[in-house]
Amino acid sequence: MSWSITKAAALAAVCSASLAAVAISSAGAQEGTKASSSSTQPPPLSAQASDPRVMGWMQGFPPPPDKIIRQPQSDYFSFPKLRWSVCHLRQFLPTVRISRGIGDPVPLAYAEAPTVRRRTSEINALTFTPLNSNTPMTWEQSLAANYTDGMLIMHRGQVIYEQYNGCLTVDGVHAAMSMTKSLTGLLAEILVAEGKIDPNAPVTKYVPEVKNSAFGTATVRDVMNMTTGLDYSEDYTDPNAGVWKYAEAASPLPKPADYKGPNGYWEYLAQIKPEGRNGEAFHYKTPNADMVGWIVTRASNRSVADLASERLWRPMGAEQSAYMTVDGNGVPFAGGGLSAGLRDIARLGLLVMNEGVINGNRLFPAAAVQALRRGGDPRKFGDAYPALKGGSYTGLWWIYPWDGKVVAARGVHGQAIYVDFEAQMVIARFASMPWASNAYNDPVSMPAFRAVANYLKTQ
Repeated sequence: MSWSITKAAALAAVCSASLAAVAISSAGAQEGTKASSSSTQPPPLSAQASDPRVMGWMQGFPPPPDKIIRQPQSDYFSFPKLRWSVCHLRQFLPTVRISRGIGDPVPLAYAEAPTVRRRTSEINALTFTPLNSNTPMTWEQSLAANYTDGMLIMHRGQVIYEQYNGCLTVDGVHAAMSMTKSLTGLLAEILVAEGKIDPNAPVTKYVPEVKNSAFGTATVRDVMNMTTGLDYSEDYTDPNAGVWKYAEAASPLPKPADYKGPNGYWEYLAQIKPEGRNGEAFHYKTPNADMVGWIVTRASNRSVADLASERLWRPMGAEQSAYMTVDGNGVPFAGGGLSAGLRDIARLGLLVMNEGVINGNRLFPAAAVQALRRGGDPRKFGDAYPALKGGSYTGLWWIYPWDGKVVAARGVHGQAIYVDFEAQMVIARFASMPWASNAYNDPVSMPAFRAVANYLKTQ
């Protein structure tokens, strides 16, 4: 197996969207990357033209040779192939299950059919003006603009809007990308609320193995808020960036014979060097989420996947089991490896909206969500994200500064959970944009989501 193939597959293991960023020279694949002039460039194919059903990917028995997407090809996560791959990561990478158990799922509450039809029609017709634009757009147009694969909106605990496109079906799963971080962060906040994790304690209280790394002088809260000082870059256009070394360590594929680096996520975390001081400023860096995952694992004596099953997927009545990619040691990728169904992602958002209650049952203390709602320190968040000016980051969740503080999970290529407490609205979205960075969808998504919230406040 060539090193170029191994390297590409390795990067998929460390960030399920990274191959696309490399293949199309994205301006950056971080969820909050600052918009650049390149973010306005036209896409190579429209959402309709790049629909995997239109492209014919993996259709036929067997598919035509030029329509097969498989490992160990290094381009399976490049556009437009990624529009099929986001729903089929388990065919490329090893995974561990987040089990929903064997009981019946608890159905989501739906508004009455006439109400759903009316709300759907009215929401589709809503107009807004994208950021940095003078041309209005409808909500329905925004779905195609953001290459939306699945969209579900809940209002006052009821589903009022649900659509599937592209590779996604109602019973399918989709890569959640870095929304995985927020799942990991919620588990951590639950354990904090229950007194099982001290957020002010040093990381080494739970994971002494990292005492000689950048995490050795960090507190748990520093890591949960991504205010650590790590010598690590997620610039995918830089062949010497830390993300590549992380990818090499995490790859579940055999290492090259001359490989001398760390083996797996945790060995990498124990060796990462400091850059700057912990606790001073927000820097979005994926290893923080995997460090939180390690802390959660030590505090609960459960893997992140097993704890998510035990505390969330089973008791919330999930419709489908979810899955997480793993490194070569079987450690779940707590920073980006989740694949799940759209309705179950919406359930997760509903749990946040209801501060731990779903189907009349309390799954965890309200304090876990209240910590998110308080937000992080906007001064540490800085001005790096113009679309989120005044926002913050805490518990591996994004906090938007408008409408009484919106709590959100974000993932590259357009994944989103958007919880607006004032509007009593939850939006769950899966997408497969050509470019990884959310700088490409934020100018449409931010005003679109707020337009729906403003509409629902009047209903």
